[in-house]
Amino acid sequence: MIDALAGLLTPLNVIYYAIAINFGAFAAFGFDKALAEAEKRRIAESTLLTWAFLGGTPGAYAGRHLFRHKTRKQPFSSQLHMIAALHGVALCAAFVFWFYPSAVQAVHMTG
Repeated sequence: MIDALAGLLTPLNVIYYAIAINFGAFAAFGFDKALAEAEKRRIAESTLLTWAFLGGTPGAYAGRHLFRHKTRKQPFSSQLHMIAALHGVALCAAFVFWFYPSAVQAVHMTG
């Protein structure tokens, strides 16, 4: 099972996923803005935040900026910033894991 999952985590698949999830987040912000302007039922904030949490934070920020949507809304903005910070920590950890595996092994051996 782990080997099958590791086989899916190729650099190219990660890039495809990042493109797709960011496009989805960007489109969700644009669609929600259009719904807001048409005074129709909107996309739930939790759905927009889920897109960001699943890896679409850059797309969410781009959509917010381009569509000028949810830029001042609280606590939505704070929650989006927290997701971005979490992604920053995860990216740093992934960087260490992928590029310095001996450091990860050393920490594992001492713990």
